[in-house]
Amino acid sequence: MANEFLVFRLPEPWATGERNRIAWGLIGGVPRIRLMKELGRSIRLDEEAERKLLAYARQPLRDVIILMRDTGMRNRKELFRMRIENLDWNTRTIFVPDSKTPTGRRYIPMSDRVLDVLMIRCGERREGWVFPANSAAGHLTTLDKQFRAARKAAGLPKNLVLYSARHDFGTRVLQKTGNLAAVMRVMGHSDPRIAMHYQHPDLELIRHGLNVGSSDARVQ
Repeated sequence: MANEFLVFRLPEPWATGERNRIAWGLIGGVPRIRLMKELGRSIRLDEEAERKLLAYARQPLRDVIILMRDTGMRNRKELFRMRIENLDWNTRTIFVPDSKTPTGRRYIPMSDRVLDVLMIRCGERREGWVFPANSAAGHLTTLDKQFRAARKAAGLPKNLVLYSARHDFGTRVLQKTGNLAAVMRVMGHSDPRIAMHYQHPDLELIRHGLNVGSSDARVQ
């Protein structure tokens, strides 16, 4: 039996009459289809990209790039709003207090270079914004212009954004620890599916895994 298809012909936009009115009414009542978000489009701000950016970046962009790569914090909602009162120098942790979800309120460990950057930036201050600025909020709110300039000078692709450093953080931490639960906690995620969006497994790791134990099975 041949397949049968129902063809719905769209009325002309300028057409009038009851049939066309009904047709456009039916079209307007069709629910919008949400397309699945394309995965794999996000790129990482990895070590090489950092090196190239820092060659052209001025402060405070230099510190922000390092902090984002080593903390995985969201730039606008968390890093730019970081306060000195939420830095614990003894335990070397950063407390993120402002979040819409309980998992977003979390502690983030300081790497050695994060500790160095924060100690230099904060100096003798014991309270206030880590990144104070002459803005209505009193703190840094954007670095888009500086980042675009540094990215262009470094010859990096336009789809590399500051938020890409968060993707790189999640990927590196999972690769080095193998602990998805720990990655979720430090990045403030409650859903593993969301956390996995930040993972960008290197093809070289997959190639290595495939080749382990297969050295004697090469095609002649």
